[in-house]
Amino acid sequence: MVHIRPARLRDIAGIGVDRMGEVADTSQRDYLRLENLDVDIPPDPEAVARTRQAASRDADNSYLPFVGQSRLREIAAAHVSALTGLSYDGRQNCVISAGGLSGILNVLLATIDVGDEVIVTDPTYAGLINRIRLAGGVPRFVPFIFHPGDVWTFDREALAAVIGPKTKAMLLMSPSMPSGAMLDSDDWQAVGDLCVRHDLLLIIDSAMERLTFDGRPVQHPVALPGMAERTIFVGSSAKELRMIGWRVGWIVAPEAFLPDIVAVSLANVVVPVGIAQDAVAVALERSAETLPPYVAELQRRRDVMLDELAGLPVGVPAGGWSMLLRVSDFGLDGAAMSDRLLTHGVCATGMRGWGMQHGEHYIRFVFANEPVERLAGLGSRVRMALGL
Repeated sequence: MVHIRPARLRDIAGIGVDRMGEVADTSQRDYLRLENLDVDIPPDPEAVARTRQAASRDADNSYLPFVGQSRLREIAAAHVSALTGLSYDGRQNCVISAGGLSGILNVLLATIDVGDEVIVTDPTYAGLINRIRLAGGVPRFVPFIFHPGDVWTFDREALAAVIGPKTKAMLLMSPSMPSGAMLDSDDWQAVGDLCVRHDLLLIIDSAMERLTFDGRPVQHPVALPGMAERTIFVGSSAKELRMIGWRVGWIVAPEAFLPDIVAVSLANVVVPVGIAQDAVAVALERSAETLPPYVAELQRRRDVMLDELAGLPVGVPAGGWSMLLRVSDFGLDGAAMSDRLLTHGVCATGMRGWGMQHGEHYIRFVFANEPVERLAGLGSRVRMALGL
């Protein structure tokens, strides 16, 4: 049989992380692991204990409820309510998903038609771009503005210019992955104005929204006039709660969207991991208490990285887990730099497929998975790989 690749996969790009991870996993060398969005800081111990308990409880070993356990739905809805100042109800506004990215795909399948355009930033995680394409959508890129040695900024003029007759939605993340760029209040005001003016849906990937540095506040446009009925939040246990292996996410949306989101969810994964859901509820409910020291540690690691890479063209992350170095300034692309770094004991991922303007010219360093002590000395390795 001759396999003909389906058209929906034509533009699906690899993310490079798996290849680099396999290199490090199968080697005897002690690589500095900066390639994958993992974290070495363990989850809330109470959530781990609840997971162990759930593994032997019959009630957690069930398909039901298909839309997610009631307690987690209520806690997720309350969490989004607290951050936005609006009122969301677990039964009417929330569906649990098998991870945040599964939630993103379900929302896209429930809201866009084939050929609809979805606006994303440049750079954006390739997995988000791929899911737009799997859903039949067309990604349209709005580049962040890169300032070497400083934070990235949002190009509001470019955002307004990219909207066309086929534009259906914006899919935005702040802090954004992989750049760590954040939208400020003026940026969100512009997003809200354009969504209302052009009748666009706003999908917010909120997986990292509280991982902000230097005292930056969490901000949302949902309270702006006309935005509550057109904004959908997709959260995740992976980044903020450090529960990657639990594979639990949540979708909080206006009630009008719930029937279609539920229909897609049932046709896709059916139900999230039963033994993980209440553990995530425990961690999410306690996260206002447990998050600050974790964020402080992430900021400490970011600052060490910035010191190590001082003078090189890096974008300063305002939040999140990673930062980008523009290696095209040295006549390289991210893939070539990735190979060079391996010879110096550093595993990092090139950005091909993660954007148009800010894609292959960069390499990404994840600072969530290595302690400060191991990050010290990175600068000399990077400079040797650059030939400096």
